[in-house]
Amino acid sequence: MPRILCIETSTMVCSVCLAEDGVVTALEESNEGRAHASLLTIYIDRILKKKCLPDMVAVSMGPGSYTGLRIGVSVAKGLVYGAGIPLAGIPTLQAFAHAALSHPLVKETGKKALLVPMIDARRMEVYVSVFDTGNRVVQETRALVVEPGSFEILLNRGKVFFFGSGADKCRQVIVHPNALFIENFHASSTHLVPLAQRAFQERNFADTAYFEPFYLKDFVPTVPRKNLFQPPEKHV
Repeated sequence: MPRILCIETSTMVCSVCLAEDGVVTALEESNEGRAHASLLTIYIDRILKKKCLPDMVAVSMGPGSYTGLRIGVSVAKGLVYGAGIPLAGIPTLQAFAHAALSHPLVKETGKKALLVPMIDARRMEVYVSVFDTGNRVVQETRALVVEPGSFEILLNRGKVFFFGSGADKCRQVIVHPNALFIENFHASSTHLVPLAQRAFQERNFADTAYFEPFYLKDFVPTVPRKNLFQPPEKHV
């Protein structure tokens, strides 16, 4: 009976759960935003104080927030190094798609529908991938600026479900009878559980020393707008 600690920090949600034999037995999560650094280790400590040490740690590997992913992966690597247990990296959008399969609308639509999980990447850009109802990749993960007609070819073929933190802002742009939106879908460590369970059974572990998040895009630091016109500090 594998006991797996799952960590999700790819979006504004900070979420940790423990699953035993595929069943979630403890969950801590918050949607406070930008609080991953302060909350993540507290959540892990709360869970592990109640439960035994896990057999594996699974972490959402991206794409998503650069800072969030870096915090989640760093903490996960520290845990597995200290405990001497394996690490599994779970593709974030694939975990989202797998979770969406259990949604009533998806079940009613049938096997020909496509699933399009989206993560907000600011403005009209999203991190997106396309899956079928067997959770097989139809289109690889990419960064996309959503415009009218972005998904027209897929939508002309049949029903397409859009969901995740990037989907809401696309509603006014993706207008088609076959475009369906799943409401209130947010990231959660519980979404990682089935794929983490499979990774454990197949011994599909990451090389902890070299494992890095899947950022998709290079990190570009920005200057807060309020500081743009402030003179530089003088050093004596």
